[in-house]
This record gives sequence, structure tokens and C-alpha cells, in this order.
Amino acid sequence: MKVKLAMLFLCTCLFAGCGTAGVLQEAEQSAVDRSDEIGETDMAGGVDATDKTDTVAEPAEGEQAKAQTGAILEFTDALGVNVTVENTQRTAVLSGSYADAWLLAGGSLFAVTEDAKGVIEVSDNMIMLGDLKNPSIETLIAEDVDFIILSATIEEHVNLRDTLEKAGITTAYFEVETFEDYADMMKIMTDITGRKDLYKTNVEDVRLEIEEQLERVDGSSPTVLFLRAYSTGVKAKGSDSMTGQMLKDLGCVNIADSEDGLLEDLSMEAIIDAEPDYIFVTTMGESKEAAMDMVEELLVSNPAWSGLKAVKNDHYYVLPKELFHIKPNERWGESYRILADYLYEKK
Repeated sequence: MKVKLAMLFLCTCLFAGCGTAGVLQEAEQSAVDRSDEIGETDMAGGVDATDKTDTVAEPAEGEQAKAQTGAILEFTDALGVNVTVENTQRTAVLSGSYADAWLLAGGSLFAVTEDAKGVIEVSDNMIMLGDLKNPSIETLIAEDVDFIILSATIEEHVNLRDTLEKAGITTAYFEVETFEDYADMMKIMTDITGRKDLYKTNVEDVRLEIEEQLERVDGSSPTVLFLRAYSTGVKAKGSDSMTGQMLKDLGCVNIADSEDGLLEDLSMEAIIDAEPDYIFVTTMGESKEAAMDMVEELLVSNPAWSGLKAVKNDHYYVLPKELFHIKPNERWGESYRILADYLYEKK
């Protein structure tokens, strides 16, 4: 029935001017090509929820039962939209870190975006939807997806909402920059899957790890500069960023919070004037080497760099991207511990 609705929707888009004959034919052919395969994988979903391997897994019995009896959960997402989830057997997640969170909550994956390859083990049975910021809407519709998890902070995702809604696909948007944001998202996800045990393991236990690290704060209020590097530039980030919030929680004073110029135009002169106690950098993008080359070009190669207090005291640290750029999820406690070890001596 849903495939028929999808085809009807695509036809409507065609005559309304929002599609092409080529797109319609591609979606129809994709649906036909996978019809036999779908019959075998309806209940498979994709990756096993607990060990995150590439083994195809059946949804939990509780999830199957709830999917058969109607609405699983009603909640308000990050866009302020009331969402009613009725079926999660074919869940698509358009973010690698959110796909990881869905697995941690006990869900199964039917379709993911390319960036998931660097975060989870991607099964051959999963549908690949393309780029994080440009997922294939034709594939989402043709593959009869039930439920889609998206990011409220990615404009391209937000722009998909109306189209997906008209296609009859349930969407849920999340925004995660802090551990509390992660906890809120996981509460919704584990409510959907019925896996309260996984909320305890992947949220409540992690919260205890974080609280242990926060107890190490000694009131010295060290000043910090947090940098995010990529292949074409380096930017200072304030306390409103994920790692910036962690540093703030650990009692640090981020110089970018008071030096607006650092956020707009990072310069050695501004860094010298602020003279931070610690300098942290993490990378984004596919190439860490290219990102660090940019740090070398813009900052480290400057003769004044070696004279900075943080550098002279060996307080310049490169932080792993998987814990300080990508959402750390169940490893959030590890992220706090790494920072606390640098700031307040390793235990």
C-alpha cells in the first residue's frame, strides 16, 4: 500500500512541476527491482542494535508488538512538531552519529547516509542514501521507508520535511550539542524501542562518569582557546559548541566568548593578547592531515606561536575527532575525562 502511495505522490510531484519523468521512472524501477528483496527484509531492518556489527537483526519483540498495535509514541521534536511514531521496521537515519544513537537505543537501521560509514559498521543490506546534506529523497520514497530521523541543525534536512510529510513518511528532528541534548534524544528513542535498560546503560551510567569528572574541577578557572580545523581554514569556537560546553562544565573560561573577533577572524595577534592557559584543536572533514596542515600554515608556523604560554607549558592538545567533533554518544564520559586529565592532572 505504501509503495502505491509513494508512486502516487511522485506522480503528483511530476504534474505539479516538482519532479521529472526521469526521477519518476527511477523511483518506480527501484521499487520494482527491490520488491522480492523487500519481502525478505521487512522485519530485518539492518544492523543489530546491541553490538553494532554488520549482522542483520530482527527488531525486538516489544518493538514488533507495538508496531502491530498502532502508535508507539507521541512526542514533540526539535522543530516543535508533534510526532506520532507508528512503525519503525524501516527506519532511515540521515546522520552517522544519530544512526549510532538509534542503535544504542535498540533500534534497527534500514537506510543511512554515507557519513555513517565512519561511525558504525554499515551492513550490505542497508540502503545507502547518499551525502549527509544531500540524501536521495527519491530513494527514501521508493524504498517504502516508515520513519526518518534527521538533524534540526542541517538546513537541507529541514527543507525535506514538507516533501516527506506529503509522501506519508513520519519524520523526527533532533538537535544535539550537549550531553543533556543527547539524554533527551535517547529518552525518546528508548521509549520508542521499549529498551529502558539501554537508557540506563548508555545515558544514566554515562552521566555518573561525567559527574565523576566534574568533581575534579578545582576552581582555578583556566582560560582556553578551542579551535576547529578543516582543510581550508581554522575557526575558534565558543562555549555554545559541543566541546566548548564541555570545557565550560569543567570550569574553563573560553577566550572566544569575550573576544568576538576571534570567532569572526582568527588571528595570532588576538591569541597573543588573550594568552590562554590551554589550546585545544580538533579536526573535521575527511582528512585530518589536511586540517592539521592548515593549523600549521595559519598558526604554528608563526614565530610567535612558540612564545605562547600554552605552548611553552605543553598545554597545546589535538583532540580526537570522534569524541570532540562527532557526537560521542555513549562515550561522552570519555570525552569529559580526556579534558579533565589535561586540565587537572591525569588520575
